[in-house]
Amino acid sequence: MQKLIIIGAGPGGYECAVQAARQGLEVHVIDSPEHVGGTCLNEGCIPTKCLCHSAAVADILSAEGALDAEELADRHADALRRKEEVIGRLRDGVTSLLRTPGITFHPGRASFVSGDPHSVKVGEETLTADAILIATGSEPRFLPVPRAHTEGVLTSEEMLSLDHVPERLCVIGGGVVGLEFASVFRSFGSEVTVVEFAPEILPAFDGDIARRLRTALKKRGITVHTGSPVTAIHADSTRNGELHVSFECKGSISEIIADTVLMAVGRSPRFQDLNLEGAGIAHTPRGITVDEHMQTSVPGVYAVGDVNGLCPLAHAATAQSFAALAHILGKPELAPNLEHIPAAVFTVPECATVGLTEAKAKEIHGEVIVRKSHYRSNGRALSCDATPDGLVKIVCTPDGRLLGGHIIGNAASELIHELAAHIHHGGTLSDLRRMVHAHPTLSELLAQAAGE
Repeated sequence: MQKLIIIGAGPGGYECAVQAARQGLEVHVIDSPEHVGGTCLNEGCIPTKCLCHSAAVADILSAEGALDAEELADRHADALRRKEEVIGRLRDGVTSLLRTPGITFHPGRASFVSGDPHSVKVGEETLTADAILIATGSEPRFLPVPRAHTEGVLTSEEMLSLDHVPERLCVIGGGVVGLEFASVFRSFGSEVTVVEFAPEILPAFDGDIARRLRTALKKRGITVHTGSPVTAIHADSTRNGELHVSFECKGSISEIIADTVLMAVGRSPRFQDLNLEGAGIAHTPRGITVDEHMQTSVPGVYAVGDVNGLCPLAHAATAQSFAALAHILGKPELAPNLEHIPAAVFTVPECATVGLTEAKAKEIHGEVIVRKSHYRSNGRALSCDATPDGLVKIVCTPDGRLLGGHIIGNAASELIHELAAHIHHGGTLSDLRRMVHAHPTLSELLAQAAGE
């Protein structure tokens, strides 16, 4: 029986383990029991989405005048309790999956045996297998600026367990993680400032969407500084340790005073304890080097998810692991096209994207067609007070083949999947236009954009 060792029980690990066991492989999964489910479940997408939901409820109650500042703090405490309950239920579910016949779970940390890349040590035990899948995820990154590790400067993982609502929160980083926390804590009553190095927030998203989101955040009272590299952080011991964040803006140095600082400047692959050098597995600071099958420089050893640095999304890790498994089983299959994997940011309002941005499409294809539709012209959006400035944007070739889809507004994270399906299957504007969408629904915005 073919044996597979999986290092890491996150989405790229446990999903692959279940599929491999069902295919008849002897599977061994290595991870800490308290980390089953990986970053996504324990410190990433699931807990943040719990807080996003609770924040959305708080927004509704606040708009109706049902909450004051003290009650908002109580809502935050309730949100933390609910978050832990959800994580617990889902972790129990993953633990149950790892009891699938054919899977053996080994609690602990794995390390490759020097000179033998097909053997790993877990405590005093050594495991050897035909194939090994590395799915160890990532960890928060810190800026290399003076006093970046000052007390009160927190990572996203620490923010998830913060037991109070900061009066003043400074978020360093205008990517998905930073903006979701900015949105959440603004809902719970924090005065929030975002400082982003790049010229625009959400650098990986389409420019139209990013600009609209920045405007929406400012309308909610969130201050946003773009093109503003942080230069230093220091605590004022004479004022209860308040934090001073210095940043460069238009050639001069400015300063933000905050009670709490969130460091949300990306994540680094987690492989420092794996002894990759001893195993001869090629890697860079950005991640483990892999080919189109997710295979590393060592035949039979694979790396998926955040640890390879290709696409920092939980669902991408799962898709990559299935591609690796197909290769292990002798069913060659290219890794999924990362351009076809949708992504969403759960701010208020939501944003979602799939495929090429307008700028990238022009760079690759030259001439492109852009189609748009607006939430303000949609019956369902108006009836439920959806985002008035919401937008659906479709990018396609001159002959109508869809290249990218971008949405800001209510339910953007759900609507994006119809566009993802069309892009994946080579769909056209005509295909999208001919689909019959239920009325009145937000999905009609997609057909409306296609029919412009």
